[in-house]
Formats: sequence, structure tokens, C-alpha cells
Amino acid sequence: MAAQPQLADAAAGQLGHPFACAAMQAFIAAPPCADEAALHQRLRQLRQRVWLAVTARDLAGEADLAEVTATWSALAEVCIAAALDFHHAALAARHGEPRDEHGQPQQMVVVAMGKLGGGELNVSSDIDLVYLYPEEGDTAADDPAASIRPLSSHEFFVRLGRKLTAALGENTADGYVFRVDLRLRPWGDSGPFAMGFAMLEDYLVAQGRPWERYAWIKARPLTGARHDELASIVRPFVFRKYLDFGAFAAIRDLHVQIRREVARREMAHDVKLGPGGIREIEFIAQVFQLIRGGRIAALQQRPTLTVLAELVKNGLMTADAQQELAAAYDFLRRLEHRIQYLDDAQTQLLPDDAESRAILAEAMGFPGYAALLVALDRHRNKVTRHFEQVFAAPQTDQNSHPLTAVCCGTAGAATRALLENAGYGDPERVLSSLDTLRQNTARLAESTQLILNALLPPALEIIGSQRDPQATLERFAALVQAIARRSTYLALLAEYPAALRQLVRLLAASPWAAQMITQQPQLLDELIAPQHLMSVPDWAQLAAQLHDELDAHPGDTEAQMDALRRFKQVQTLRLLAQDVAGRLTLETLSDHLSYLADTLLAETLTRCWTGLKTRHRDTPRFAVIGYGKLGGKELGYASDLDLVFLYDDTDERAQETYARLAQRINTWLGTLTAAGILYETDLRLRPDGASGLLVSSTEAFRDYQLHHAWVWEHQALTRARFVCGDAAIGAIFEALRREILCLPRDAAKLRGEVLSMREKMRAGHLNDTRLFDLKHDSGGIVDVEFCVQYLVLRHCAAHPELADNAGNIALLQRAGAAGLIPADTAQAAASAYRELRRQQHAIKLSGAEYARVPPAAMENVRDAVRALWNTVLGD
Repeated sequence: MAAQPQLADAAAGQLGHPFACAAMQAFIAAPPCADEAALHQRLRQLRQRVWLAVTARDLAGEADLAEVTATWSALAEVCIAAALDFHHAALAARHGEPRDEHGQPQQMVVVAMGKLGGGELNVSSDIDLVYLYPEEGDTAADDPAASIRPLSSHEFFVRLGRKLTAALGENTADGYVFRVDLRLRPWGDSGPFAMGFAMLEDYLVAQGRPWERYAWIKARPLTGARHDELASIVRPFVFRKYLDFGAFAAIRDLHVQIRREVARREMAHDVKLGPGGIREIEFIAQVFQLIRGGRIAALQQRPTLTVLAELVKNGLMTADAQQELAAAYDFLRRLEHRIQYLDDAQTQLLPDDAESRAILAEAMGFPGYAALLVALDRHRNKVTRHFEQVFAAPQTDQNSHPLTAVCCGTAGAATRALLENAGYGDPERVLSSLDTLRQNTARLAESTQLILNALLPPALEIIGSQRDPQATLERFAALVQAIARRSTYLALLAEYPAALRQLVRLLAASPWAAQMITQQPQLLDELIAPQHLMSVPDWAQLAAQLHDELDAHPGDTEAQMDALRRFKQVQTLRLLAQDVAGRLTLETLSDHLSYLADTLLAETLTRCWTGLKTRHRDTPRFAVIGYGKLGGKELGYASDLDLVFLYDDTDERAQETYARLAQRINTWLGTLTAAGILYETDLRLRPDGASGLLVSSTEAFRDYQLHHAWVWEHQALTRARFVCGDAAIGAIFEALRREILCLPRDAAKLRGEVLSMREKMRAGHLNDTRLFDLKHDSGGIVDVEFCVQYLVLRHCAAHPELADNAGNIALLQRAGAAGLIPADTAQAAASAYRELRRQQHAIKLSGAEYARVPPAAMENVRDAVRALWNTVLGD
């Protein structure tokens, strides 16, 4: 600055506001650079001005970390663009424009990696770049008569890359702009200086190494075109469709190498690479990106702090952890900058001399260097703690586990004793199951076999503590065989003992759960975050996340259908885990399953309408009505959906359009994809049943209900509700529903109709066993439902509070309070109904086809239901 005092004046003038990108571009553009030397000088002069301005604003407390990194990243982008444009034009004048196979000009795609890719560049940093171009070809002049020396596109872009590197990195009398590091390109220093997209793709597919996935997370094209094409090459390499828990080992190994290098070079005081440093925070964010970025589009972002925030939103990190890591990142990056301000040098090492230490402490706002170190240690210790929690190495020495001998096939009295002590009543069956598992996994890759060998002993220990260890072991073995060729799932269970314990609890509790996880093993991912797994669902937030996920696949029906199914499976698993842990009452569980169905139906309606090729309006005047268990909010895990579709639209195309919409919705719900089906549906409750139109206008529906509907259809209305779509139609339906329910009715005729329908249902569900069927037998669930429906239809005219779709228990209590039945009978029946549903749920969860028990076990419950029946519908 002593040599160029004008720079101090420029920095002072910039102190009041950030150095804008437009100002950088204007400085380079005017006046135009006459030659290469003038361009290089202009770039370096700009760098000097920006460096001084950023440093001054940062040290004065006027600029936060975000401004510093954004300004420095903008400087790099402006300089790259200016140098590239200049040298491209100069080369094209001599050799012609590089063209693709269609004769169209091509531009170099400069890809920023590392911190520049993330827009997080620090002062005095080098920049990691990769030089690409879309296609092979040759150069050609716009004028065929022009005299040029043609080159292959490859040679053109290699020359351009060398010119760009020199323009930025050569150290002249004015210094340099940025040191350029090209070692992240395929094959590193031995690779081509520039390459086409096809060569990059071939390399990533055939030779891309785990650490390169980490490097390409932040890749960001700065120049050229066809960025979407490039993203389609890089994204599948970085973000796998399946959950890639092998990334833990890859980053752990990379971290070990860095730690060894730090120790070798005595760099413990390096705030970037040392323990608890910047790199460990980046690793934490990036391992989750590598594992889950293929499933969670929001994690496919580059800035570290943005990714940490997304981890909290997706339940993958606690808010406390994110806040501590973000605070440490801010502190360490600001400290890094102040270290580099000392000599404009690319270093992250704390200084050795007392003067520099004093300056550094003052610049960080501390009274002395000792106080700075205290704060630094506090942040680094927190980072180290979080890093070790995420990257704690699994127990790989399986020989240290007492059950290793059992898993390795060793037989004998000692082995049997180990199994008995572990909780297994029939050691021979256990040994047989393990032998079968070994045979079925014998052809696994050696690396996968090592993971499995490490996993089995602790799994066997946990399984032995379950209520039925043998059944649980068989379910676990079936799951292992299903997932063994995807070693990432075995790695997950090996990396997360808590996930293994949770998995075993689910397998032990329900064969239905075991089947679901075996068929959709990606659900294992949900087990590794206990706080998220056991948190109460926020359906508004979840609906917004689902909406964003579907928006990430515009026009891709298959991807959207799979996303809906995965969302259902994930939320169902969360509810199941809470159910098995005893955290949910059956009523609360049913409410959540109903909210889940409502959310999925709403999004399905939206996407199906958008996907119709011909629509006569932007927003459909259409509604989905739920009946049965959906309508009454009594859904179980495997319940189907009883649906009716209504519209209120006088357009002449309405009937045809909404019929296509309804059919499309039904197809989206019921189609079997790789992710399963969404819901089985039953549309027979619509007017005229299976022979009726798929959709009805509100006017036609009203006419049918008033003049043509059977009594049983009015019974069904007691548990019907608006689910999604046009809320105005929902209000029309609810008003009509109440009107129908409150119609005066002849008691004797109504009773006869209800009894007749009950007999038809009983005849359709004959029970030829000596067991009591909790749902269909006399004194069971259906009897309670029919009694409640009769009470509503019989007394709603005088007691309109019964028209509320409040659930059978609440309606029984209201009938008792109104004196329509004895209050004690109502309360006893309500309790019996709750117990019947609880028992039914438990039996279904255990995998039984029918919910049947010995009659004596439910005698008191049946007596309470029979008392209600005799009071309401008896002679």
C-alpha cells in the first residue's frame, strides 16, 4: 500500500458498503484491455482493491462472514469470466470457434470445486477448478473464406485452459489473482488439462473413487452452457439413489489420512485441518449429503451452513448440534481470515511470534492471545465431540464378542451354553438358522462378508433379549439375506448400534413390520436418528416437505409416485416405532395415520390435476370425500381407503374431465411400482355403487342421497368427511350430510333396515371356529358401529349434536348424556369398543389374518356390547 497510496483511498471509500459484483465487472471492462498484459494487470489491480476493501470492512466489524466469502467468491467468478472471454476470443480469431456436431459454437465450462464451488471462498485462498467442454469436434471460422489454423476442440480448450490458468495464477510485478489448483480433475496431474463431458462421465462411472464423490459435492459450473447436461452426469455419481452408508468409512479413512499428515507436519494448530477444525465440520455436513442426498433433494446444496440447517429440518441433526457447529464454523472461518490477513498468505496455522498473536487476538475481539485460545479450544472441542459422534468407528474386531464362536459355526456344549445364556431356549434351531444364513451369504464380496461377520454377534445378543428370540432371529435372517448384496445397509447397522437395536425391536414386535422393512430396506435409514424417529409428527411441516420433494421431479410421474410411496413408508415406520415403544394410544395412532392419508391424497390430487393433458380451468372444483375408517379417522396400518369424488362445476367438459381426474387419482394410489402401492381403494360407496359414475356433481349427489339412497348408505354417511380438494365443495358436502342425518325417520322401519343389513354382514363373515372374532361376531366391533349409526339416524332430528363425525366413543357418550341410552351402558360400551379395537390392533400387528381370541378372554367386553345392542336394537 506504501507503493500504491491510491489503494488506501479506494479502500476507505469502500468501507461503507460491500464491494459489489457489478463494480468489479465495471472496473475490468472500462477501458477495454488492449492486450494480454493489460488484462493481467487489470485483474491484479482489482484483486488488490477487493482484498483491501474486504479486509477493512471485516476488521471494522462492517462485514460478516457471509459477506466476506460471497465477495471473495464473486471476485473469483468475475476474474475467471473476464479472462476466459478475452482468451477465448483471441484463440478463436486465430483458430476459429470450437463447434459441436451440429456446427454450433461451444464454450468452456469452468467448474469451481471446493470453497469456490460452495460460494465460501476465503481470502488468500487458491481456487480448485476443472476445465470441461460439452463435445468433441473441431474449430471452424464463421466465414469459410477466413484464413485460420484449425484445431480439434480438445486442443483449443487445452490451450484456453492454460491461458486462463496463467492469467489468474502467474506472479507478475502486480502479484497474482488466484493460485489455481487443477488436481481435482480426473486422473489428477496426469489427466488431460481439459476434457469433454463424455470423458468425464466415463471416468466417474468406471474409475471415480469415494473421495472424489466428496470433492464433487461442491462442484459448480461458472461459465459456458449445457449445465443441466453436466449435472445429469455428476449428480448420479455423487448422490446415489440408495442410501450409501459406505460413505462413513470412505470419509473416515480420508480423515485419518489428514490427521496423520497433520501429525507428521506438526500442524495441530491448523484451524482448518487440525482436530476440531473447519474440515471436520465440512465432513459432518458432507457425509450426510453423500448418504442421503440422492433421496433428499434439499441436501444437494453446496454451502456448509445451508446443509447443516437442512439436516435439522429433515430430523438428521439436533438444533443444538447445528447451532454449535455453525457457531464454531463462523468462529474458525473468521479466525482463518485474520490469520491470512497478516501476510496475505494461504495458511491456517496459528502464528508463533508474540506480535502476530497479539494482533490476531485483537482482530478477533479478545483482550489477549490466551483468551483467544480458550474460546478456540471450546469451539474445537465441540466440533470434535460432534465429529466423533457421527464418525465413531464400529466395532470391527468381532473376535472380541462372546457370541463370535456361535456366528462362525463353532458347535459344541460351550456354544449351546452361550446361546442359552443369551436367552435362546432352543440352541439347535438357532444354529440351524445361522448355518442357513451362512450358506445363503457365502458368495458375498469379502468386504461385505467382513461387515456381516462384525454385525452378527451383537445382533444375536440383542435378539436373544426379545420375547420370542427364535422368531425374531428368523425375521432378521430373512432381512439380512434380502439386503446382503447392498452392503450399504449392512454398513448402516454396523455403524449404528442404536439402529440395530431399534430394528430388532420392530422385527420382534411385528412380522408385518419385518415384511415392510425387508421389502423396502431403505427404511433402515430412518432408524439412525432416534429423536427424529420418536418425535411427534408435524403434519403441516411434513406436507410442505413432501410438496418440495414432488416439485423436485416436475413432469416425472414415476418419480413422483415413488416419492409419495416412500413418504408413506417413512411416516408409517415412525408411527410404528412409537406404537411399539408404547408412546401412542390407538386413537392417537389412528389420527396420525388419517393425517398421513389426508396429506398423501391432497398431493395426489394436485399432481394428477397438473398432469392432465386437457383442463378447462387452473384449479379443479373437485373434492375427495373419505368414508369408513378414513372418514372416521380410525385407519390402521394396512387399511384401504373408501373414497367418493364430487365436483361442482357447470362447464360442459366438467363431467368428462373430472372422471379422468378421478381415474388418474385411483391409478396413482393403487399402481404397484418399485416402491410398492400407496393405498388399496374402494370406490363402491359412490351413488349407485360399482355401476355408478366415478364422479358425481354435488347436485346429483344431493338428489341421490335424498331420493334414492339405501339406509345403509345413510349409515355410511355418519362416518364420512371432506378430505381434500375444493373446500367450498367440502362445506356443501358437510351441510348435505347433516341434512340427511337429521331427517325424521320411522323408528320401526329404520330398525328393520339396520338389522337386515347387520345380518347380511354377519352372513358374509362366517366364523366356523370356536374363537371369538373381535370384529364380526356378536358382541364385537361391528355391533357397536351399527348401534351408533342407528342412534344417529334415529335421533339426529331432535339431537343434532349427534350429526358430528366425532367417532363412535364420543357419540356413545353424547347419546348417554342426552338420555337416549343409560349413561352407564354408554360408558361401558365405549370402554368395550376401545378394548376391542386395541386387541384387534395388537393381533393384526402380530401378523394374524383374523383378529380372533378365546371367548372367555373377552367375556366382560362382549357383555357390555350385548347390553348396548339389546338397549338400542333389541326387542
